[in-house]
Amino acid sequence: MQVSSLVSLAEISTAAARLKGVVTRTPLLPFPDSRGAGSSLLVKPESLQPTGSFKLRGAYTAISSLSAQARERGVVAHSSGNHARAVAYAAALLGAPATVVIPRNAPQIKIDPVRLLGAQVVTCEPTLAARTATTQELADRFGYTVIPPFDDRVVISGQGTVGLEIAEDCPEVDLVVVPVGGGGLVSGVAAAIRELCPGARVVGVEPALAADARDSLRRRERVAWAAADTARTMADALRVEQVGELPMRHMLGLVDDIVTVTEDEIAEAVRRCALQARLVAEPGGAVAVAACLLRMGDLPPARTPVAVLSGGNIDPVMLSEILAAGGTSSAVPE
Repeated sequence: MQVSSLVSLAEISTAAARLKGVVTRTPLLPFPDSRGAGSSLLVKPESLQPTGSFKLRGAYTAISSLSAQARERGVVAHSSGNHARAVAYAAALLGAPATVVIPRNAPQIKIDPVRLLGAQVVTCEPTLAARTATTQELADRFGYTVIPPFDDRVVISGQGTVGLEIAEDCPEVDLVVVPVGGGGLVSGVAAAIRELCPGARVVGVEPALAADARDSLRRRERVAWAAADTARTMADALRVEQVGELPMRHMLGLVDDIVTVTEDEIAEAVRRCALQARLVAEPGGAVAVAACLLRMGDLPPARTPVAVLSGGNIDPVMLSEILAAGGTSSAVPE
């Protein structure tokens, strides 16, 4: 693998300039009571973005990079929900028609805002293959430009601004923990952190019920999980069956490890984010926090760890159920 094939710090800095005034520069917030972890956990809450997740960074970077003619023709994207909302929002800002392909089992809270933003919604079977095929069919038929959710250099550079901000705001960071779905976020963050904080480690986190990225890193090749298996996790944002090709190259070159968390641990992290940190986290957005709070033994030792809370678009009914069941959670630190 050639390092030159990976997204550069210069590309991430260019994305940061495009995003100025569009995205929120989310703060690093101390997480109260880390249960004697021996460190001061900081959380970067991307749930505070206008669209409720980090995805706006990549979507706006990609669409704003298009020619005026391409924007006029329109864009199309596939997504489990958060990328769809980000594409719809960015397209509306830039005056581009948008169509999004969403699996039919996506939470309604992730579909309704897309329509409200003026994007056309097309539903499909809940598999990555169906999403990709439907998106390409629409692009071929109408001349739309595809805005990939993770397997794209420009999108990754946009997501990398999360890492750029962490390095600028906390240069002493020695561990950055990041949720992993298709791998775009962890790729961009790792690219920035490795350049600016070379002594820091980067670890990805995914649900134990959708651990294709962990398996891929262990085998050093892309491993796919069946859609029926990944559908078991409550973390709908991370139900990607296989990491992208470009993210895989970044993972092999820049990511130290990928660990997993259980469904109980995810729910516990959502609950503690709400009640202790006063932050709304969706299950997929909370997995890095879950690892830092409940799987400390699986992570490298660190004095100044940062967990990326990647999104907060959670169904209110699910959130209320998680909060109500808090006293019965079986998640414990290990």
